[in-house]
Amino acid sequence: MIASPTTTPSRSSQTVRKPYPNYKVIVLNDDFNTFQHVANCLMKYLPGMTSDQAWELTNRVHYEGQATVWVGPLEQAELYHTQLSREGLTMAPLEKA
Repeated sequence: MIASPTTTPSRSSQTVRKPYPNYKVIVLNDDFNTFQHVANCLMKYLPGMTSDQAWELTNRVHYEGQATVWVGPLEQAELYHTQLSREGLTMAPLEKA
C-alpha cells in the first residue's frame, strides 16, 4: 500500500498583534459622597477632565446609579480606580471594555 503524502500547514512569518484590552473605571452612587466631592475627585485625578464633564458624570452617577468615568489601559485604570477609591468614592470592580 502506498501512503498518501501529507502536508503540514506552513506557519506565517507574520506576528498577529492584538491590542491590549481597555478597562472601564466605574463610579457607583452612594448615600454619603456629595456631588461636589465626586466632581472634584474626577477633575483632580482623571486627565483632561473638565468641570462640565465632571458634573455630567456626577449627575449620571446619581440618577443612573453609576457612570463609566474613564476607559483605557489596565495600569492607568488601576491607578485611577485606586485614587478615586482612596478619596472615598464607591467604585465598581474594573471591567474589560
